Amino acid sequence: MTEPRTAGTDLSAPTPAAAVGNLLKMLRGPRKLVCGILNVTPDSFSDGGAYWNSGAAVRHGLRLIEEGADILDIGGESTRPGARPPSTAAELDRVVRVIEQLARWTDTPLSIDTSRPEVMREAVAAGATMINDVRALRYPGAVEMAAGSGVPVCLSHMLRPPHLMQRNPSYVDVLAEVREFLWERIEVCAGAGMPREQFVIDPGFGFGKNREHNLTLLRSLSAFTELGAPVMAGLSRKAVLGEITGRPVQEREAASVTAAVLAAQRGAKILRVHDVAATVDALKVLAAIED
Repeated sequence: MTEPRTAGTDLSAPTPAAAVGNLLKMLRGPRKLVCGILNVTPDSFSDGGAYWNSGAAVRHGLRLIEEGADILDIGGESTRPGARPPSTAAELDRVVRVIEQLARWTDTPLSIDTSRPEVMREAVAAGATMINDVRALRYPGAVEMAAGSGVPVCLSHMLRPPHLMQRNPSYVDVLAEVREFLWERIEVCAGAGMPREQFVIDPGFGFGKNREHNLTLLRSLSAFTELGAPVMAGLSRKAVLGEITGRPVQEREAASVTAAVLAAQRGAKILRVHDVAATVDALKVLAAIED
């Protein structure tokens, strides 16, 4: 393992503004990006408790980078169906130290997966260069905090809070309704002063959607690219893949990689995944065919 980056030993380490600029270039570039999931939680649906302490989380994050992750998404709140949010203090305790340590070891962009403006502020100060909010900045003060942070923000669709989102989700037209929601959130955030080049959007697979809703969104994912922002797709190990294959969470790698490739073919710019190495290989094959 290489020595960590520190201000005293690595004068080439990018400034926060330069790090954000590098991420924006990646987001607007031609290559598909793999975002590795790093859950620092005791109860996430796939890997809850596996990286519960900061040391284990940092080691796993570095492993994901070695496997080819372009971005790491670090979260301290489980958003599995039925989950209740932790306290703000608990969420901060889970993620800030991990971000600080990873920022010393790597130049790979770090994303904070949170809805709380307090966590956004501390995470960006610790080295995060992206905010990923499953609630699309709907908490009080979140829009203002994100606008002032100067970092890109991923706006996701979620029908209801996690503890309610899978209770008979219903739409008249899921594609139109999710598109309209994301467009409205872009307009709200742009009105608060956020540059449009800093938006990423996510239709929120599994967040208040049943099997057919998720499949409809995947079939028509290219429709979201018309909103003018890079699209992130997070289908990794989701329940819909379990319904299709009949496999438990830990046996959904093949289905997850297949879903990631299908999303990439339909316009997704970022694939948010647990299985980084396998997804990276699959995207290399896809790129070779499409070259």
